[in-house]
Amino acid sequence: MAKLTQDELIEAFKELTIIELSEFVKKFEEVFEVTAAAVAVAGPAGGGAEAAAEEEKDSFDVILEAAGDKKIAVIKEVRGLTSLGLKEAKDLVDGAPKAVLEGANKEAAEKAKEVLEAAGATVTLK
Repeated sequence: MAKLTQDELIEAFKELTIIELSEFVKKFEEVFEVTAAAVAVAGPAGGGAEAAAEEEKDSFDVILEAAGDKKIAVIKEVRGLTSLGLKEAKDLVDGAPKAVLEGANKEAAEKAKEVLEAAGATVTLK
């Protein structure tokens, strides 16, 4: 296959529908293990960085600050939220403050916070 120039690629993208372009972006992110948001931030004149800062945050870290009185219940919930084994979950709880989930969407982060707080833990979202 002949190598396409940037102008030829742009012309090809102009012919795609929005849905086709969206599917292409998803495939591009998978293949190259990047996100379109990273490309937007590095965009021309840094304009993407300002727009990204104004958008609502969509990735959260669930930080276990303290286990509280019911440490065993918190360990069980940590195991339920992650793929950690018993020893790893215990070590995470003992080593608080530590991240239980990183890069979770808002819904998953809030649910994890609720579950951990119900078990007696002190949790923050960052």
